[in-house]
Amino acid sequence: MSLTDRIAQGLAAGWKVTDATTLTTDQTHEADVVVIGTGAGGGTTAEILARAGLSVILVEEGRLYYQKDFRMDELTAYAALYQEGMSRVTRDGAIAILQGRCVGGSTTVNWTSSFRTPDATLNHWADRFGLDDLRPEAMTPWFAGREQRHNIAPWATDPNVNNDILRQGCEQLGYSWAVIPRNVKGCWNLGYCGVGCPTNAKQGALTTTIPGALDHEARLFHGLRAERLVMRQDRVDHLIASALAADGVTPSGVSVTLRARHFVVAASAIGSPGLLLRSDIPDPYQRLGKRTFLHPVNGTVAQMPQQTDPYYGAPQSIYSDHFNFSSGVAGPVGFKLEVPPLHPAMAAGIVPGYGEDQRDTLGKLPWLQSVIALLRDGFHEDSPGGTVSLRDDGSPVLDYPLTDYLWEGLRRAFRTMAEIQFAAGAERVRLIHLDSPWFRSWKEARGAIDALPMKPHRVRVFTAHQMGGCGMGADPRESVVNSFGEHHQVTNLSLHDASIFPTSIGANPQLSVYGLAARNSTRLAARLRS
Repeated sequence: MSLTDRIAQGLAAGWKVTDATTLTTDQTHEADVVVIGTGAGGGTTAEILARAGLSVILVEEGRLYYQKDFRMDELTAYAALYQEGMSRVTRDGAIAILQGRCVGGSTTVNWTSSFRTPDATLNHWADRFGLDDLRPEAMTPWFAGREQRHNIAPWATDPNVNNDILRQGCEQLGYSWAVIPRNVKGCWNLGYCGVGCPTNAKQGALTTTIPGALDHEARLFHGLRAERLVMRQDRVDHLIASALAADGVTPSGVSVTLRARHFVVAASAIGSPGLLLRSDIPDPYQRLGKRTFLHPVNGTVAQMPQQTDPYYGAPQSIYSDHFNFSSGVAGPVGFKLEVPPLHPAMAAGIVPGYGEDQRDTLGKLPWLQSVIALLRDGFHEDSPGGTVSLRDDGSPVLDYPLTDYLWEGLRRAFRTMAEIQFAAGAERVRLIHLDSPWFRSWKEARGAIDALPMKPHRVRVFTAHQMGGCGMGADPRESVVNSFGEHHQVTNLSLHDASIFPTSIGANPQLSVYGLAARNSTRLAARLRS
């Protein structure tokens, strides 16, 4: 047992953790609160409720993986730790969706970037959706409290070369840039955050709030799929869940029934509306699954004269918000610029080309650099987002049409990223676009980018951020929950994850979820104890 590993220590000390794949008989359990999902929202909620003296059951479809399982091996990690083995896509296959499926959710596999919800986003929510109690001054203490809980601070170590090229290009062109706050403690700067932190430096839910909840008598079931919430009048009576087989995917046939005074759904912007749709939860205005938002992401790859080793060092440490709100909140789509790590397997799935072309490109991996743009969707009438619905087997799927408004933003982002890379000294730049050649100069790239077709499956679009689908609002006719995540029609149901965002936010969302979940759980704890 590792002396530094909170999970190993807790399991040895007798935490109430059940691997549902080992269950052989149907069973029923009760608690004050059942929390479905163990990511940023579920972990925060469980810890706050358990510390308040309430009995809590946590339900996680993924498995419990921890330090001993994190071996910096892309192929096994993507298969085990991500939704659909890292092959989740939108309905038409045009957008790849990177999403965690394990205890800790996406906080176990994200790249640690931790931003407060932008003031402009919070003010837009207040003005457009009546969420006045979420204005920046009201949310500041909640963000500050979570920054302390998750050890969030601007990265103090020099950026790796991969990230520093974004800084250099921005400085050459007069674009603003800044250092990314990261939720780490004692980080070894290895660079493999996306496959589970092997040193427990990452302060996601797995190493903070989940142990905090379990230390206070919470119970965790993992390998357990929440199938359906069963209503009795205007309340949820119980949850029916399926234990999964050893493969972690197929139901074993064992059923677990969970009863509680209150139910908190924190199963993600795809999973939460999916569960509510499967459950026929009251939806009088047909809002469930609607206005689901991504940050659609596109990128460029540059070959640099110096070695970049883009697989080592903090994966994200420099960003630019120069173009995020530069045209106002509701003007042409804004975008945040960041840098992704380029590990071999991920690079093979992203870098354009195939056969000899791809082989030659990946042979230059130690000299490659990439920039990505996170498009801020949902603030304009021409960006209505997507819709979560159910497949025949009851699993959720996201339909996400890319509008002309978004295509125009993707083209502008391509231009900006290529310009920055050439300004930083790139020898050649290629768009992550199936029709893009290598460009040798900014002048050559600028003209060609304007002529490239912006179409699904030609532009490679991906995302690690899913939001909305159970949006908050003051008016039940256009929202699912109020500003505290409390369901408008069901008295003992709350949602505490990014599914309640009424738009995307224009920043990596984990701190936004931590802050809102802390605020809403503190209110819920007081309500349940009164």
